[in-house]
Amino acid sequence: MKQMVRLGVVCLARTTFDYKEAENLYAGILGKLEKLENVELAAIPSLVIEPDEARSAAIKLAGDNVDGLVVISGTFHLGHLVLELERVLHKPLLLWGLPELPYNGGKIRLNSVCGVNLNASNLYKSGVRNYTVTVGEEIDTDWVDAIRIEAAFSRTHLAVLGYRAKGFFNLGVYDLNVYKEMGILIDHYELTEVWNRKVSEEAILERLKQVKDIFVVSELSDEQVRNVATLSAKLDDFLTANGITAMSIRCWPEFAAEFGISPCAAMSILQSEGRILACEGDVEGALSMVAHKAVGAETPYLFDFSQVDFEEDSALLWHCGVAPCNLWDGKCERSLSTYFAGGKGVTADFVLKDGNVSVLRLDSAGTEYRMLLSEGSVIPMEKELRGTYMKVRFTKHVKDVLDLVINNGIAHHASVVYGDFIKPFRIFAKIKGWEVIE
Repeated sequence: MKQMVRLGVVCLARTTFDYKEAENLYAGILGKLEKLENVELAAIPSLVIEPDEARSAAIKLAGDNVDGLVVISGTFHLGHLVLELERVLHKPLLLWGLPELPYNGGKIRLNSVCGVNLNASNLYKSGVRNYTVTVGEEIDTDWVDAIRIEAAFSRTHLAVLGYRAKGFFNLGVYDLNVYKEMGILIDHYELTEVWNRKVSEEAILERLKQVKDIFVVSELSDEQVRNVATLSAKLDDFLTANGITAMSIRCWPEFAAEFGISPCAAMSILQSEGRILACEGDVEGALSMVAHKAVGAETPYLFDFSQVDFEEDSALLWHCGVAPCNLWDGKCERSLSTYFAGGKGVTADFVLKDGNVSVLRLDSAGTEYRMLLSEGSVIPMEKELRGTYMKVRFTKHVKDVLDLVINNGIAHHASVVYGDFIKPFRIFAKIKGWEVIE
């Protein structure tokens, strides 16, 4: 399900053009916009023609707390109008031009595209660059999805459980830079707040049945299986009680040593239920998954660029057993094993399903944000390894993808989802002024 957004909509016009037909076109557009998935409209019903009307519209839309503003050039119009809207709202803008109507007696009836040109030029020269331009009869749904990302961030309660994993300096973030760029305040919790959390025996037994239904657990002791169930119940209860949208977890080394198991298997289960959990304390990995979910991608998860094969032109997207268990290929055996951390690893083992995939990493270097984007398709493979993994062939050669990651110092985790989710992120990066690496 895509993130809910509230869009402001205005239609600009000038009476020296065919504004009556612009009114008819605008009414039809509003009817279509009302059918968009998870979109609330805050529309100004009448054409905006004079500067004082634009000021009134801006105040009204500011009170409606819109996430983005759709500015339709119904006809050519005064240059004041979009600037009056911008100086009050300061929201991402879609400048929408309409196709020209058949000429009527040799006169241009709308001149809408020229109005878009005027708006774009005025905004650009005033230093406002967060606009996107579209021309056509339909709204740019990729822009709408880009606004969903911004909206999701504004509503995210992001938590860090523990810290980043030992030595993973590249996963660290500057908290106030995250706040500056995305409006998110990061809350910190200690590992013991989950470990010592009280949950009912009924909740544990329900999770215990679930673990045994999903996974083959013959390699584990009864105590380890119960620990997976107990941790699943504790994490789920903790996230719900604190209203946490996404959480990064310091999953080693303390978990195995002090709780008795690593959290991988429990995270696999909870992520299959829609929770956003990032391993190894990766805050920006969690944010990447939040962004993927906002545009309607289901069950994002983090992987390592683990192996590359230049001859086969493939990469193994692997991690030590934390992928959502609902994404398994349906053919191999889903199992739990204890192949690391001195027999306390307790990770999920399975191959992920086939399909087309999209990759995203929101990543900072100093105070600058950039965005890695890639896409590819899964190459079917047999279950040969511990952990959770898929083999992928990207649209670019794997060496070129690896070079982009390495040469730009991108962190070693990225979010992967099934489906085509690239264009909204290009637009979002432009809105934010972030570099796109693809």
